[in-house]
Amino acid sequence: SPPRLHTGHAPDPLRVADIRPPWAPHRRGTSDAPAGRSRRRQRRRGLRPPLRRDDEARAAFTAARTEQEKIVWAQPDYGPALCVLGLIDAALGRKDEALREARRAVEVLPVDKDAINGPLMVEYLAMIAAWAGDKDLACEQLAIAVRPPSTVSYGQLRLLPFWDPLRGDPRFEKILASVAPKEEANK
Repeated sequence: SPPRLHTGHAPDPLRVADIRPPWAPHRRGTSDAPAGRSRRRQRRRGLRPPLRRDDEARAAFTAARTEQEKIVWAQPDYGPALCVLGLIDAALGRKDEALREARRAVEVLPVDKDAINGPLMVEYLAMIAAWAGDKDLACEQLAIAVRPPSTVSYGQLRLLPFWDPLRGDPRFEKILASVAPKEEANK
């Protein structure tokens, strides 16, 4: 269900883990898998039909966006709420709005002001840029987000579908290699 407006903090941006962009693979055993012969081929390849063809998903994102806008309006300087709105806009194909909201989140909660949450805003800017198709900005911000102290792990970058748009990009692969576990020299 969409986040609700309240007087406390906005919902955690990690809740958007349940929101899949159009390129994300289907989860096995879910009822949202496409039907039909050509769609079965897409499912075998791990692809999903574009969101713009999925009216139900678009309606859900639009409803979530309306609720999230209320939260952002009530708390305009709360970075995590801006990130959630940015992710929703990126999933809806609203690239300019998504990037503007993500940049605003980094502005209102910079790393030098908040060493815990500031880097998360940079990570979400990278994720939103990836979803919006801006690989240059995504890789640039992700390179910043993985610098110590960082909560971004090799496993997250390697396995989470958030980063699928960057897979195969040499810059992303270099970042991935930089956070990969190092083997001990003396085994």
